[in-house]
Amino acid sequence: MPAATPAARVVVRELRWADFDPIREMYWTLYEERPANPDLGITLFPERPAYADEVDWFSRLYRAVLRGDTVARVAEIDGTVVGHCDVVPVGPGTRSSEVGHVGSLGIVVHRDHRGRGAGEALMRATIAACRGHFDLVRLSVLATNPRARRLYERHGFVPYGRLPGGLKRNGRYTDEDLMVLDLRDRTENR
Repeated sequence: MPAATPAARVVVRELRWADFDPIREMYWTLYEERPANPDLGITLFPERPAYADEVDWFSRLYRAVLRGDTVARVAEIDGTVVGHCDVVPVGPGTRSSEVGHVGSLGIVVHRDHRGRGAGEALMRATIAACRGHFDLVRLSVLATNPRARRLYERHGFVPYGRLPGGLKRNGRYTDEDLMVLDLRDRTENR
């Protein structure tokens, strides 16, 4: 493993249109990583998506950020994008739906930068940006990924269930642990 990168060198900022190619490239490396790491904690399509499909995905994400419906952050080290985290509404596309107060978190850090502070910084900044946007933030983590689970717990996520066999990869089932972070002000609704 490379020498540890000081957390102070990690810069987290809001998503920009220019982040498309670095994020797409980082995502595509996961398809190379998956055979050697069957417990890779991100759900992937059977085959790497086409470039046009990635443009479509990023365009929708970026529009949602501009509308204020989605929170998205990137982590940089020395000007290079090394991670991405977003929280999207679980409802029908906008925060104005009855379940729009609930967001679903996804995070990815490039394999060369895991364990070096980027994930920690991304979580901290993304959660801070979610306050006032979402009341609840949920996620799922593979039961075989205790490192990620510890990261989420450090940021206040608590388990609320388990989906047995929630991921099927290479004919093998892996349970998904479901976690939630409650961002509501406890003085409201009293």
